[in-house]
Amino acid sequence: MNELNAQQKKNNLTVIIIFAMSIIPFGIAWYLSSNGAWMGGGTNQGRLITPPITTEFNEFSGFDEFSAENLHEIKGRWVFINVVPKKQCNENCRFAIYKTKQLRVMMGKDLTRTRRLVLISSEAEPAKLQLKWQDEKTGEVAEDNRLIKAKMAPSLLIKLNKTGKNGIEDGMLFLMDPLGNIMMLYEPEFDPYEVKSDLRKLLKISQIG
Repeated sequence: MNELNAQQKKNNLTVIIIFAMSIIPFGIAWYLSSNGAWMGGGTNQGRLITPPITTEFNEFSGFDEFSAENLHEIKGRWVFINVVPKKQCNENCRFAIYKTKQLRVMMGKDLTRTRRLVLISSEAEPAKLQLKWQDEKTGEVAEDNRLIKAKMAPSLLIKLNKTGKNGIEDGMLFLMDPLGNIMMLYEPEFDPYEVKSDLRKLLKISQIG
């Protein structure tokens, strides 16, 4: 009987934990929407996506060999998501990817709690997709070979397109929480320092990732 009671308590605890994990992102979203001043209120800061866009891991598939082997790293971390919504990545798109590389370095001690991901539409042509940028300081053209790239399922593309007035624009940035919920959007020409400020605040109130 004691063993049965112990197992029942364990099962109940498991249910409570799963329930708590499922409401965390919605709790964060509610808190931030109710405390706009806490987020700073700047015009260039992120726009909260309510309700958050829920994702499944099978909606992402590695675009190349490196990405396929390392795609699992987006699980349990805060992820900066750049999107290539068309066949090619134009100048705005490439510059946004460059800024997220700088942004992750700027996170300092919290760097390991984050990852970068480029989502690529099924229309993209691998031979023409060059995710390169010109370094502002050196002028050199570079490509990040360790950047995780993934093709997104049509279902995910549909959900992302609904977040913007004109769909997904080149240079947009999305933020995904450690549970796979895309919960914040930054318009093209976003300021990396303001994204950093937003994420620092989220990391302080989050016990996940």
